[in-house]
Amino acid sequence: MKYSRLTKEQFEELNQEFSTFLATQAIDKAEWDKIKAEKPEVAEQELDVFSDLIWEGVLSKATYLEHFSKNHIFLFHCFDTYVQSIVLKSLVPEVDFLTKDGLQWLSDNMFTETIEMKIGKKEFTEERNTSIFELVQQGSFLSDGLLYQQINEIMTS
Repeated sequence: MKYSRLTKEQFEELNQEFSTFLATQAIDKAEWDKIKAEKPEVAEQELDVFSDLIWEGVLSKATYLEHFSKNHIFLFHCFDTYVQSIVLKSLVPEVDFLTKDGLQWLSDNMFTETIEMKIGKKEFTEERNTSIFELVQQGSFLSDGLLYQQINEIMTS
């Protein structure tokens, strides 16, 4: 496997897509049930291949990612060969960006000495999608990029 297997919940959400995937291999419901019962290792391989296909599609479209932790916010803009990042760090340890109050505090203190902002750029050392998947595995999630764009505009103007 290149990525990771989808969760049971994700498979349930993608039930129709998985059925279509099996149909492209001439596997109907009866055949799938038979494979699961008689050749579980083949069923496992089918689940893995489908998972990788889904991940590949999602990661190929990924443009923006966000990762929030107690005192940091990481914003990523992904390009073909590199990723740009904006890192916001609270210099006030008791602030928690994982809470509504913490985000309000950020809004109120964005341009004070209590917030450290850094911009970075990193070339992908592995394939683009593999690098993005690593960010997802570390807790990043896909976003619309609005926060990245707003902060980037402020920082570069």
